Amino acid sequence: MDNASAAGQESVADKECVVRGKIAIVTGASRGIGKAIALGFAREGATVVVAARSESAPGESLPGSIHETVAEIEAAGGTSVAIRCDVTDEAAVAAMVVETLERFGRIDVLVNNAAVDFPAPVVELPAKRWEVIFRVNVTGPFLCSTAVIPSMAAGGAGSIINISSQAATERGKGTVGYSAAYAASKAALDRLTWSLAAEVGKHNIAVNALKPSRVVDTEGMRLWAPEEERRDWVSPGSVVTCAVFLANQDASGVSGTVATDEEYISWHGLKVAGS
Repeated sequence: MDNASAAGQESVADKECVVRGKIAIVTGASRGIGKAIALGFAREGATVVVAARSESAPGESLPGSIHETVAEIEAAGGTSVAIRCDVTDEAAVAAMVVETLERFGRIDVLVNNAAVDFPAPVVELPAKRWEVIFRVNVTGPFLCSTAVIPSMAAGGAGSIINISSQAATERGKGTVGYSAAYAASKAALDRLTWSLAAEVGKHNIAVNALKPSRVVDTEGMRLWAPEEERRDWVSPGSVVTCAVFLANQDASGVSGTVATDEEYISWHGLKVAGS
């Protein structure tokens, strides 16, 4: 989003930035940023579909599951349901959407958060892993988005939020190690965001991408970095604030924007809880 576009959206900050009563699907919500967004949506009164492959924690080094996220939401008084879904499987994505519609009647928000990486130099990255990265990080958002758009269009509004990364535009290693495949996949996700926003605006559906400005301290990230490198990592609070803001958008508000959490906060005067 250029400066002129940002200026043109200044009035959007006056909107009530809550998701109360909305039905939201969050992929990759068993842990990390996805879980934080799911919990944040629930705190604001949304009904949250927690979607991921993990029905149980893979191990002590990578805790978390869809059922644990739902349990936390319900313990706090929220409403949530766990649906196991491999976002690379078209049939599984379709089944997730059907189950959501059968339970709740509509889908207002989709957060495409599920992502993977296998940090390695390009010449050492097996083709199969390259393909997995693109299937999860690009094909997954494509499948989930195209699956929910008919329902959103029928309802006259919707919001799709793609969780991207500054890896898409950083040169070299960047703030934390990641593969060229991951960086390329996030660049593709940014481009998908722009194209999809242009296509579905006529249905009053917003499509935006959200990138953490700084490294977010999550279970997955801790696997890739030693403790001494984590001093400047941050909580997902500002990302959650921006996700709540974007969930409240439709095509008449903010759409077709690819930006960091710091940019959204600055452009729209958002307030991060506890700051």
